[in-house]
Amino acid sequence: MFKEAGKILKSIGPGMIITASFIGPGTVTTMTQGGAGFGYSLLWAVAFSIIATIVLQEMIIRLSLVTREGLGEAIQDLFKNKIGKLIIVWFTLIAVTIGCAAYISGDLIGTSLGASYLLNLPEHWVAPVIGVIILFIGLFGNYRFLEKIMLVLMVIMGIIFITTMIVIQPDTSGVLKGAFIPTIPDGSIITIIALIGTTVVPYNFFIHSTAVHERFGNIKELKYARWDTVISITIGGIISAAILIAAATLIEGKEVTSVIQLAGPLEPVLGDAAPVAISIGLFAAGLSSAIASPTGAAATISSLLGWQGGMESKKYKTVFTIIIIIGIITSALGFEPLQVLLVAQALNGIILPIVAILIFIIINKKNLMGHYVNTLWLNIIGSIVVLVVTFLGVYSLIDAIMSFMS
Repeated sequence: MFKEAGKILKSIGPGMIITASFIGPGTVTTMTQGGAGFGYSLLWAVAFSIIATIVLQEMIIRLSLVTREGLGEAIQDLFKNKIGKLIIVWFTLIAVTIGCAAYISGDLIGTSLGASYLLNLPEHWVAPVIGVIILFIGLFGNYRFLEKIMLVLMVIMGIIFITTMIVIQPDTSGVLKGAFIPTIPDGSIITIIALIGTTVVPYNFFIHSTAVHERFGNIKELKYARWDTVISITIGGIISAAILIAAATLIEGKEVTSVIQLAGPLEPVLGDAAPVAISIGLFAAGLSSAIASPTGAAATISSLLGWQGGMESKKYKTVFTIIIIIGIITSALGFEPLQVLLVAQALNGIILPIVAILIFIIINKKNLMGHYVNTLWLNIIGSIVVLVVTFLGVYSLIDAIMSFMS
């Protein structure tokens, strides 16, 4: 029993990279706004987003270990028509790359918020320095190094945000009600979409596919890859929920401009350490997301174009470098053009349901997956997840178009 538990713990890695990727400044801010605006009532949306992520990412690891291909290669193999294949491959590639390039500046600025608060320096000074550090990580690191960094950042976030939730002693009955009884308070639909949308991220499918190849040898290790996914993403869900619960307990009804606001109500408990603790947590969340953006672009392009060599190939590192340099320059200039972000949001709104549907189709191909195709229950759960993700994507697309026109 203990030997088996040890093997499971040693398998933790790729799933933690995915978890560290989706818990970034956007997630921290969205969870804070959700708790402050609607109390505990939207915890069910966090729970659903974690279930959806586990379901989709489990399909990815099964696909990767059975076929020994990345998601991009599997998508290419799905299309026999060359024109259809060309359209899907290049649209996915362009959409994910533009999204990563558009959001990297915000990721670096979000990372710098925690550091600049502690160092008392402007964000646009700190952000480029963090970008340069990430660039060196990408150029000189490898998969194992990336895995260790993400694990450390997850531990830091877990300690800070989960400890905060425990220390403030939230209303247990309110938490349970919010988690298990879905409600949609007036004005909450956009927040619900944001809560789910910050967790189910298209490029994480490609990162996970690449990471599984780096970490696990063959289909015999599927059990451990599944444990890695379930444990890692569940921990991420607990951290996300802890942030929402803390905000709901401490600052419900107040307008949120920064997650640092959580520090004020914590001072009677943690004293002068309150803002330091929150700032460190925000820095860890930002750094993990800022590393994930160029990693996501590189993994997606490598997989869709069939580049060999994984995370250590020159082509992979070239894409990583280009994306992070874009972030360094734009964060230094404080440049975050609304039009580009709206385009990225619109493309993400299209690509998320497309990729989710393609994954669902591929994982049900008997001639490809053999007896590792989805079971009936996985198809039922997967169908619900795909339908909700499609709704989110369409809503996000419409919202982006309306914002662009206004």
